Amino acid sequence: MSKLTCHLRHMRSRNGLLLFAVLGGMFLAMLDQTIVGTALPRITTELGGTGLYTWVVTAYLLTSTVTVPLYGRLSDAYGRKPLLLVGVVLFLLGSILSGAAQSMGQLIAFRGVQGLGAGALLPLSLALVIDLFPPERSGRVQGALGGVMALSYIAGPFLGGLFTDHASWRWAFYVNVPIGAVLVAIIVWRLPHRPGHGGARPDYLGIAVFSAAISALLVGLTEKGIDGHTWTSGPVIGPIGAALALLVVFVLVERRAAEPIVPLHLFANGTYSLVNVASFFTAFCMYAGVVFLPRYFQEAHGLSATSSGLHIYPLMLAMVVGSAVTGALISRTRRYKPWLVIAPVFLVAGTALCANLEVGTSTPLLVTWMALIGLGMGPMLSGLTVAIQTSVPPRYIGTASANLTFFRQIGGSVALAVAGTAYASVVTREAPVHGLPAAHAAATATVIPWLGVVGAVVALLALALLPRGGVRLDRPAPHQDLVAA
Repeated sequence: MSKLTCHLRHMRSRNGLLLFAVLGGMFLAMLDQTIVGTALPRITTELGGTGLYTWVVTAYLLTSTVTVPLYGRLSDAYGRKPLLLVGVVLFLLGSILSGAAQSMGQLIAFRGVQGLGAGALLPLSLALVIDLFPPERSGRVQGALGGVMALSYIAGPFLGGLFTDHASWRWAFYVNVPIGAVLVAIIVWRLPHRPGHGGARPDYLGIAVFSAAISALLVGLTEKGIDGHTWTSGPVIGPIGAALALLVVFVLVERRAAEPIVPLHLFANGTYSLVNVASFFTAFCMYAGVVFLPRYFQEAHGLSATSSGLHIYPLMLAMVVGSAVTGALISRTRRYKPWLVIAPVFLVAGTALCANLEVGTSTPLLVTWMALIGLGMGPMLSGLTVAIQTSVPPRYIGTASANLTFFRQIGGSVALAVAGTAYASVVTREAPVHGLPAAHAAATATVIPWLGVVGAVVALLALALLPRGGVRLDRPAPHQDLVAA
């Protein structure tokens, strides 16, 4: 066997490990957003603390959302490898401690630790695609990442229910350990370290103000709907008002910072701003389907949380296909705008048709509607990432990837808070007249079209305004030596 053949096999093996690290990091972060939901009732029964129920989810969401832009910006300055390693280790530590928690207070605190690590996994996985793979392959890899994201949404509820029913809810956290341990090994021994651009000391004041602002915003959105709180209730409007004031302060701080944690000048780039707007509103469509369709199957048909997650497999399968096909098309044509503009049309069609949803809606109709939503969501998962990463200089790849993730998560939080109000209102109005199953079906038929159509139309308008120029993927790969022939 020639030395060249041995070298190529070695390169392909190393590339496979690096691809596993990228996909594995994404899978872990997304899985933990959904796996805990089906285990929460059993957790509450065993640990007590029913009043703290929602904070098991909120603690993770808060710390992971706040840290996403921080990891992205710091990875640009100091390199992906050390930041990703810190994130995975924190995530594993939080997972182990959460699995061993003996009280609800401990679990909430440990979920916060887990979220501190998860904030690195999403954006840095996206950024590593540009670092490790050339343009002709990056679109396909981003498509695979979108598919992994879709897969995690259906695998999370299923695994959470499986562990809870047949083992222990603690395995919903321990399942992360073997995968995370492999990721640590690959990061330490195989992931190349590419030093960042360095710069001035971190923007500590900006980090503090930003963390306080986003924490207050998420707390206010979480309190909406708890204990009857409305938008004008103190626990809701107080934190949201404080968040808005702090965001104004944050903008002023960032304008004066030598190395801002969120470089404001990037928003002067039309493509960058429009893609972030599309990401924010696309989350309306994603959460409409992923959250409220399983609830429809639970409340209108009496299915378990595990079964309801499996019943939305047509949506998830279509997301995987849409993401993978779009990634391949982007790699082949080296253009993303045509495929992104088409996607919201599917979203509008699928979510608008859900206005006809009833308890007795036939399975073929439901499958068709869910498939349309999935085919619209898939291209957005992979295409928006490619769009934003190719709109900024290489030194801001991590920042751009992180902000895309951040706006998607904030958009989802806002959508759920608004939709929760509408959902509860419809159920309250319809239940005395038509019964609970029909009331929940009517609520789903109200929320999904409103969220989906509004989100998709705004995203479509933003994407239609993308300039014709600047859509060519002509940036050379930073690590050509990592790409097998």
